[in-house]
Amino acid sequence: MLSAVGLTYEIAAGRVLAPFFGTSLLTWTVVIATVLAGFSLGSALGGFIAERPRDVALRNVRSALVATAVLMAVSPTLLGLFYASGARGTFGMMFTVFWVFFPASVCVTLPSPLLAKIAIEARPGREGSSLGIVLAAGSVGAIFGAILAGFVTLPLIGSTATFAACGAAALLCLPFVKGGASGNPGITVAAAAFVAFAGLAGSPACQYESGLSCLYVVENGRERQLISDGTLQAAEKTNSADAKTTTMDLALPYTDWLWSRMDRDLGPEPSVIFVGGGGYTLPTQLLASRPDAHAIAIEIDPLVTEVAKANLPRAGDMIAQTGYDPSNKTAEDKGRLGIVHADGRVYLNETPQRFDAAVMDAFSSRSVPAHLVTLETFTRLRDIVDGPVYVNLIDVPDGQLARGVNAILKELYPNIEIVQGELNDMGRRNILFAASHEPLTALASLPQDYEPTGISDARPFTDDRGWVGHR
Repeated sequence: MLSAVGLTYEIAAGRVLAPFFGTSLLTWTVVIATVLAGFSLGSALGGFIAERPRDVALRNVRSALVATAVLMAVSPTLLGLFYASGARGTFGMMFTVFWVFFPASVCVTLPSPLLAKIAIEARPGREGSSLGIVLAAGSVGAIFGAILAGFVTLPLIGSTATFAACGAAALLCLPFVKGGASGNPGITVAAAAFVAFAGLAGSPACQYESGLSCLYVVENGRERQLISDGTLQAAEKTNSADAKTTTMDLALPYTDWLWSRMDRDLGPEPSVIFVGGGGYTLPTQLLASRPDAHAIAIEIDPLVTEVAKANLPRAGDMIAQTGYDPSNKTAEDKGRLGIVHADGRVYLNETPQRFDAAVMDAFSSRSVPAHLVTLETFTRLRDIVDGPVYVNLIDVPDGQLARGVNAILKELYPNIEIVQGELNDMGRRNILFAASHEPLTALASLPQDYEPTGISDARPFTDDRGWVGHR
């Protein structure tokens, strides 16, 4: 059980970190390294505990289980406190991860050496097989914990309750630690009460949460905004005169430029694939302004679609009126907005359909998933898309991500236009690309604070050597 608790805790740690520090190869590397370091130290210390007199060792193990429960349950609160105190950037993320997740990782593995010793002593002369069974049981528990976190607890009850459930599971191990002097029942009861309070009364980490997304919907002046893992993902203006007009008043400047570019480049009845559904504002604009247009939107998380449908009025109306499941052939004749809940790369690899244009606007937390910004991905796009490809990135000026994508597009398309927006408070900006086989006609104007830009030469990202994500 403790192995299951440890792996559930590790996966939940990576999930709850996303709204504060994003999700990338770097954040997951720090989380995994920190938790594994805790497991290692806990096992080493637990070995010394196992050599103590049995009464002392059992008492120490019981104390470790109680400490595990409390530390796991309080992890989301500690994370918020560290972030509120100013922890930012790579160093702030590493510092926070260590102090929030390392102590519980140590405590959860402290009992393991003593439990292994007891199992071996129970079968004299068969120490090897006993140790093998103990190690195998730990691995099976870890597998169960990983599946439980990814498929059950995080999607169904959220990260805050998952941490509390880990703490409760640690306390449930106490009755199985038999022998020696019993622990202080008052401390155990207090720990159980704290864990229950943390799970039931603790603030949820997200307004809407799945195993993939942490979402908030907020009203910001004239805008209703969809926030995903701490990053503004989509917005609609809420006080337009008529919600039934044929066009939307796009709230975000980057969508304004993408739409202006599409409006200039595309014909009256284009078929467009959108990799990244988000708030569905661009598909809505396309279909509202071109009655004969069709779109396929690839959104990996069904929760994002449901939240957009329920909270963004115009996008929600468009989804309700024209949305359909492309896998249902009978529904295709009735709708114009095909919604596919799948990984964008998988869909691109498998679809037999051809398109007139493509919009790459998929984000995982604060960055583009690495497998969607590779030469292989855009080569596949070129094979199935006859017209222009539009790309939205968020990066530092002339950053590594922008340089890698620019190198890919230069290798595949003769005509490229690049603009960039203003810097945000993290020193990053939207960098937008339009790439085409045909010359691109210049737009009459750009959104406020947007300007043309150039990107330095670099090596194209590939599936083998790709983007590692923002810190």
